[in-house]
Amino acid sequence: MSAPTMTGEARMLSACRLQEVDCTPVWFMRQAGRCLPQYRELRKSHGILEMIRDPELCTQVTLMPVDLMGVDAAVLYADIMMPLYGMGVPFSIDPGIGPMIPSPIRDRAAVRALRIADAEAATPEIFEALRMVRHELGGRAAVIGFAGAPYTLASYMIEGKPSKDRGMAKSLMYGDPQLWAELMETLTEVTINYLAAQVQAGAQVLQLFDSWIGDLGPSAYAEHVLPHNTRIFDAIREMGVPSIHFGTGISGILELVASAGSDLMSVDWRVGLTDAWQRIGDSTGIQGNLDPTVLLAPWEAIQREADRVLDQADGRHGHVFNLGHGVLPETDPAKLARLVEYVHTTTGATQ
Repeated sequence: MSAPTMTGEARMLSACRLQEVDCTPVWFMRQAGRCLPQYRELRKSHGILEMIRDPELCTQVTLMPVDLMGVDAAVLYADIMMPLYGMGVPFSIDPGIGPMIPSPIRDRAAVRALRIADAEAATPEIFEALRMVRHELGGRAAVIGFAGAPYTLASYMIEGKPSKDRGMAKSLMYGDPQLWAELMETLTEVTINYLAAQVQAGAQVLQLFDSWIGDLGPSAYAEHVLPHNTRIFDAIREMGVPSIHFGTGISGILELVASAGSDLMSVDWRVGLTDAWQRIGDSTGIQGNLDPTVLLAPWEAIQREADRVLDQADGRHGHVFNLGHGVLPETDPAKLARLVEYVHTTTGATQ
C-alpha cells in the first residue's frame, strides 16, 4: 500500500467524524508518561500535580508521545480531579494509590457547599498548556481534552480515595437519590463548563472518562447516570467538536452507554469490535480495543492481536485504534512506536 498521506490531526479528526481516512489513527490512553524514560526522569524532581500545573512541563509531557511514537493525537497531561480546585474540594494524588480527598463529600451540607466557578479562573494553567500544545503541534496531531464523568468524579469525592466497589458512593445513590441527583447536577454543570473552556483553548476532541460505570446494572445506570451524561454530550455537540465516551467493563450496558450520544464509544477487550458495532450501530464510531497486557508480550503476539482488532474493524469509518485501558508502566515504548507504524502501514483507506 502507499504511505500515509494525511497529517495525524486530519486523520484523527476525520475518523472521529466517521469520514474516510488514509489509514487507521492511533493513540494510547496514558501515553504521556508512565512507561517513558523521559517522563520518569522528570518525575524524579517534580510531583504529578506540580507538572500538571506548570504549563511548560505539562506541554513537554503531552508532546512526548507524538515526538517519540508518532501517535495521531496528543491527550493533555492532566488528571480528572482538576475541576475540584474550582469546586473548593482539596485533594492530593498519591502516586502509589491515586486521588485522595481528606474531607469526602457525604452529606447535603457538603454537596451544597460545592462551588461552580469559572473554569479558566480556577485552573488557568490547564488552558495555557492547551494553547501551547496546539501551537507546538502545528497540525501534526489532534489535541484531545478530557474530563471525568459525573459518576466517576462523584465516586472519588464520596469515597475519599480509590475504592474497589464504590460501596459508599453507591449506597448514597441508592439510599438518597435526591441528594445524589443534586450532586450529579452540580458535577454535570462543572464538567460542561470545564470542557467548553478546553475547546476555547484549543482542544479538538473531547473524551469523557467514566471509568467506573462498569459498576452499574442497566436500571441504575439509566436512572442515576445516563441523563447527566446525555446532557454533557448534547453540550459537546453544540461546541462543534467530536466526543469519545470511555468506560471499562461496560459490555452489560453497552447500548445504554452509547445512547448518551457520544460520536465514538471506547470499548475494552471484553467485547469484540464486531459485536460492539452490531449492538450500537454503524452511526457511532469505536475506539479500541487492544488489551494493554498484550504489549508486555513478544512482538509476534502484539502483531497477531493488532491484526485481530483491525480485522474486526474491517475498514469501517470511525475506528480509532487504542488500548482498552491505559498503557502499563512496564511497557517498552519501542513496542508502542512499532505498533503505531504497523497500524498505519497495515490498514489502507477505509471503505
